[in-house]
Amino acid sequence: MQIATTHKSTDFDGLASLVAVTLLYPDAVPVLPKAHNPNIKAFLSIHKDLFNLKSVEDVQLDNVTSLIVVDANQWERLDRMDALKNNSKLEVIVWDHHENNGNLSPVWECQEPIGANVTLMMRKIIEKGILLTPIQATLFLCGIYEDTGNLTFPSTTAEDARAAAFLIENNADLGILRTLLQPAYGQKQKQILFEMLKTAERSVINNWKTSITITEIDGHVNNLSLVVHMYRDILNVDVAFGIFSNAENDKCIVIGRSGTPEVNIGSVMRSMGGGGHPGAGSAMLKAVNPLALKEWIIELLKGNQESSISIFDLMSYPVNSVSSDTPMSEVSRILEEKGCTGLPVIDDEKLVGVISRRDFRKVKKKAKLKSPVKAFMSTQLVTITPEKSPMHAARLMVKYDVGRLPVIEDGRVIGIVSRTDAMRFFYDTIPE
Repeated sequence: MQIATTHKSTDFDGLASLVAVTLLYPDAVPVLPKAHNPNIKAFLSIHKDLFNLKSVEDVQLDNVTSLIVVDANQWERLDRMDALKNNSKLEVIVWDHHENNGNLSPVWECQEPIGANVTLMMRKIIEKGILLTPIQATLFLCGIYEDTGNLTFPSTTAEDARAAAFLIENNADLGILRTLLQPAYGQKQKQILFEMLKTAERSVINNWKTSITITEIDGHVNNLSLVVHMYRDILNVDVAFGIFSNAENDKCIVIGRSGTPEVNIGSVMRSMGGGGHPGAGSAMLKAVNPLALKEWIIELLKGNQESSISIFDLMSYPVNSVSSDTPMSEVSRILEEKGCTGLPVIDDEKLVGVISRRDFRKVKKKAKLKSPVKAFMSTQLVTITPEKSPMHAARLMVKYDVGRLPVIEDGRVIGIVSRTDAMRFFYDTIPE
């Protein structure tokens, strides 16, 4: 017997991937975890019979010889599949778009970092020419839109967009989709958001505006992820974490949201035993002190792998520079020869100015080219230190309308970072 399943607290990407399994593996029995999010409950209340979904109670796990896992790669994320864990003869197949290492020991897997897991499966569905019904196309598009934030999350890829276009071409209903993805936001969620805002604190960690709040909750509360998303928007911070403690079951739920590509929430959450994507993620921990969790998050942010890309990694060196008495004609020659648009002006190892091509607009007469650079250079210096982030550099360039930033350490210029260097980082073309 072959069965397929997905992670607990199933979302639309998990459900869509589970239904996609039935198209790619017609003999597989789709087993839906007991816990799923409110939008899924609403969807299944109308459409469940269309997909022939089973629960764990409906299958004899002793008879299972093959397990297909979608949108997950760890036993801990599966619902009541422990009986299969120690089956040495079990054949496991994995389809997953998360970057973390799994423990399912699959005989075959497709694991790639991509916006939505169902996009990976759409690749094979399109390749095989499998026809989709309008409701299948709509469900698959829900999975893509939900996991990519309508194709806006940093984890979104061109393939996600192409898969979405294919599904729209194949009669995915955008009107139904808009209704399905409308998040449930009721009195409980409003009260929790209110409590979070009452105790809200802002801090700056590695140049990111950050807020981490601890809130006690009673029992199960749906859509805490929406609450954290709204919390981040209201506070207008780059990164927000909600720590929700429940004394009743001695558990803490941690949910994070990031609006900056420099902070990978999924990476932070994987360090805490959870998972997610660059823009969103969560983790659940037992018997932990919420205050200790907050400190842990702060330390993880300080050492976040994304933040390890610093100005030191991007800057150019050694630095081409001129002294303040260099004639403008010589400066022009150096700019042309080096192919750069500006140079720092350094006297006795001290930065005294910056000269750029724009400054040559002040040279009205040819005779002025014999004048020293100190007559035309800018002395309003905007600099950066090597440990700062590329995002910080970009903000400085925008704020002061400069095309390059001298990198200063111990009072000396050790490098220079340009707009081109910053864009190379943001468009993922950093050289090895």
